[in-house]
Amino acid sequence: MNGEPELDAVGPLEELLARAQELGEEGDYDGMAEALRDGLEDFPGEPALLCFLGVAERELGLEGVAYERFRQALALDPEDPFILATAGNALAAFDDPDAEQALRAAAVMAPELPLARWLYGAFLAREGFHEQAREELDAARALEPDHAPIAYESGVAWALAGDRIRAVDELARAVELDPGDGWARIVLGLLLVEEDRVDEALPELDMGAREREDDVEAQLAAALAHGVQGDEGTAWEFLERARMRAQGTDSLAADEVEEQIGAGPKAARRLLRQTLGPSLLRERLRARP
Repeated sequence: MNGEPELDAVGPLEELLARAQELGEEGDYDGMAEALRDGLEDFPGEPALLCFLGVAERELGLEGVAYERFRQALALDPEDPFILATAGNALAAFDDPDAEQALRAAAVMAPELPLARWLYGAFLAREGFHEQAREELDAARALEPDHAPIAYESGVAWALAGDRIRAVDELARAVELDPGDGWARIVLGLLLVEEDRVDEALPELDMGAREREDDVEAQLAAALAHGVQGDEGTAWEFLERARMRAQGTDSLAADEVEEQIGAGPKAARRLLRQTLGPSLLRERLRARP
């Protein structure tokens, strides 16, 4: 899971949270949420329980419900930096003004905790505080040099600051550290497209889209990248993957991608580099961790 407290089980509450953490690590978020909801009656007003439950419900796609759990956890004035960082980061995804205070408090309270430093750095980068973001992310990297999410957020921070060369280097390192991170591969591929390095972008977009089968936009980007290379067979394969899951505006985008692939490599390159690629890159760089 991403950013939940680590526990030393010593009492009933700690045992419950340790069991919930174990279920989450196994990917059983339904079981995790059920166990934690059952525990609410016995342990009302426990920020750690609410924070864990928010993590589980967010993974189940219940973003609104999870948001309220995280807000409730912070309203109880927790002093655990794991809770502050995790809940603060969750609130940041909703542009909640309380996010900054919680994230800053975690970083100040636990300067030796990589999670607190990189989540605060990621927040600062997206808010436009590039120098401060760099300080936090560099500190996190010094604490945990081979942590893929830190490398990813460092790459995003450089990209948002306008240094695309360093951004590509950092994102390439993130992918090297975690080859199965399809999201990072797609962002790296889109950055390479922006730099007109489509040949290098192709394998990243291809592998990223295969890792993220339900990501319609990733399938469309991969389809166009193959179309640029004249590989229409694979381009149609990715386009069909996108159409299987596309709804609304995604269906319109798929129509446009199909038309441009059919028009040839130059048309596919133009759509990828001038329209679809830049739009997806902006959205994904702004997405919260």
